[in-house]
Amino acid sequence: MNKRIVFRNMDHSDVMETYANEQLEKVITFLENDRGPVHIDLYLEPSRVHQHHRVELHVKSAEYNLNSSYEHEGMSFYDTLDHVIDVMYRELHEAKRKNHDKEKMRGRHDDVKKNR
Repeated sequence: MNKRIVFRNMDHSDVMETYANEQLEKVITFLENDRGPVHIDLYLEPSRVHQHHRVELHVKSAEYNLNSSYEHEGMSFYDTLDHVIDVMYRELHEAKRKNHDKEKMRGRHDDVKKNR
């Protein structure tokens, strides 16, 4: 699993990196059993003037190619990061459910074709 945290318009922060790694842990545990290489890219871009931070998360694997980003004025940087990771976690679950439903339907359609 390849994980990369990129700091844009800011210096590297060990505290922020530790917090981001802790929050990414639930996405990483979800993708543990995924086959093939998994790439996770997290882009952190705080605003220097206002509380208008931007966070992007990209997850790419054999089964998923998902992006989540959020930019909102008035939220703290940590809340913005939490929101992006929560949205990605829900999107991963939704994509997994859709893939599982497709597999179920594929098997049923094959059975119906055989009976014709």
